[in-house]
Amino acid sequence: MSGRKRLIVGISGASGAIYGIRLLELLKGSGIETHLIVSRVARMTIAYETDKSVADLEALATVTYPEQDLSAACSSGSFKTLGMIVAPCSIKTMGEIATGTTSNLVSRAADVCLKERRRLVLMLRETPLHLGHIRSMAAVTEAGAIVYPPVPAFYARPQSIEDMVDHTLGRVLDLFDIDLGTVRRWSGKPPGPGQDQR
Repeated sequence: MSGRKRLIVGISGASGAIYGIRLLELLKGSGIETHLIVSRVARMTIAYETDKSVADLEALATVTYPEQDLSAACSSGSFKTLGMIVAPCSIKTMGEIATGTTSNLVSRAADVCLKERRRLVLMLRETPLHLGHIRSMAAVTEAGAIVYPPVPAFYARPQSIEDMVDHTLGRVLDLFDIDLGTVRRWSGKPPGPGQDQR
């Protein structure tokens, strides 16, 4: 990778835009290049759910690409990366990845990660799930992806939504051997009153 550690961050239109935003915030200044793709529907979701603009997100990333740019660097397997996190991942995006149908750069970059045997983590946001969703989850898992619904870890005794988001993203980054100090790690027993698990 010529000494560069690159991570692709895709943000789809599912609810949970905070996961992608906070991921970029955590990685800013970490020494890891972030290559950001924001889908068209994600732009609307970001406006609905947060006070951030797409320009705010782009300022956090090292490189940004339009969703329609299928000639972007990250659309090629020759562009070496650690892999990709789709945070959040919509059912539509997962379905495209499961079938190899790449209608935009989010699903194309994910498809490249799978064909190059790089780590792909999908923070799937949907509930309840019907059989078609579950079959798509099985298909992407069989292809090599990791389906990671952002389920909060209550043993960490989160005190805020931010605590829950940071812990979840820390566990996702664990899958890439990246530790930014946001995980309250289990030590075999719960912390006592006022004790921090970290």
